Amino acid sequence: MIPNPAHILVIGTGSIGTRHAENLTHLGARVDRLGWRGATLQDIAQAVAAVDAVVIATATDIRLPLIEIAARAGMPVYVEKPLAFVPDDVAAIAAIAAPVAERSMLGYMMRYHPAFRALARTQLSDVFGFHFSIGHDVTQWRKDWRFSDSYAAREMGGGVLLDLCHEIDMAACLFPGLMVGPVDCLGHATYPGVDMASRIAFRSPGGLSGEVAMDYLTPKLHRRATLHGTGRMFDFDFAAQDYLITDAAGTRRIDAPLERNAMFLDAMRDFLALVQGRVVSNVEHLPRLDRCLPSARLVADAWAARQFNGTIDRELS
Repeated sequence: MIPNPAHILVIGTGSIGTRHAENLTHLGARVDRLGWRGATLQDIAQAVAAVDAVVIATATDIRLPLIEIAARAGMPVYVEKPLAFVPDDVAAIAAIAAPVAERSMLGYMMRYHPAFRALARTQLSDVFGFHFSIGHDVTQWRKDWRFSDSYAAREMGGGVLLDLCHEIDMAACLFPGLMVGPVDCLGHATYPGVDMASRIAFRSPGGLSGEVAMDYLTPKLHRRATLHGTGRMFDFDFAAQDYLITDAAGTRRIDAPLERNAMFLDAMRDFLALVQGRVVSNVEHLPRLDRCLPSARLVADAWAARQFNGTIDRELS
C-alpha cells in the first residue's frame, strides 16, 4: 500500500487497461477509468486535470495527442508499448513529454522478468551474436477476442512487429547502439500492410549482429533468447521457464521462477513511486520514459524498414 494514495486516470478499457487498473487498485491507488472511443479531447483534458497521473492503454496511433494533454498539464504518464510506430512521432513525443519524462514510464514489462534481469546483470562483452524469437497463434490469444476486430489488424499501428516488440526492447537493453538492418515480413491478403511474421536483422558498430523474429502463426507459444559468446552460450526458454548457461565447465540451469502478473505489478509500483517522488526499485533497466527512447526509436525504425516478401493464406478471424 502507498501513503496518501495517488489518483490515477487509466485511458483505455481493453484487457491491458483493465489489468493496469486492477493492479493500481491492488497497490492502493485511486483509479478513474475512461474509454477513449467516443471521448473528445476536451473530455480527456477534463479527466486529466482531476488526477495525479495518467496511464495510456489505447491503440498506438492515437497516443500522441493524449500524451500531449497529460504533459501540458504536468502529469506523469505510463504509456503502453510501443511508444509510436513512426520515427517522427517518437521524436515528437520525446519533445512534448520532456518536462515529465523523468517521472513517466513506457510499458516494457519484460524488463522486470527475473530471467531477463539475470541477463541484464551479466557481463556480455564476449557476445558476438544473438537471436530472440516469439510467436503464438493470434486467434488463440484471449477469450472473446477477435483479431479482425482488434488494433492488431490495422494497417497503421497493427501487426506483429509492434505487438510483440518486447523482444526488440530486450535486445536494445542488452546491446546498446544496435542499428536496424533488413526487415523481412509476411503479410496477408485480407489485411494489407499488416505483418503476420517479421524477422528483423540488427548490427552494431562493434561487429555484433543478431535478429529478432516474431509471428502470429505458431500453434504453441514460443519465446526464446539465445546469445552466443566466445566463452559462453545462453539459451533462455521463457515459455518453458528453462534457462541454460553453457561454458567450458559444462551446462548449468539458473532458477528464475515467474508469476506473470508480478512483472506488471512491479512496473506499476515503480510508476507510483515516480509519481509521488519516492524511491523506485533496483530493476536493472528501469523503463523510465526518457531512458526508453533509444528502444522506442529502434522499434519505429524497424517498422519503417519492413519489406513484405510473401503472404500467408490461413484464415485469421
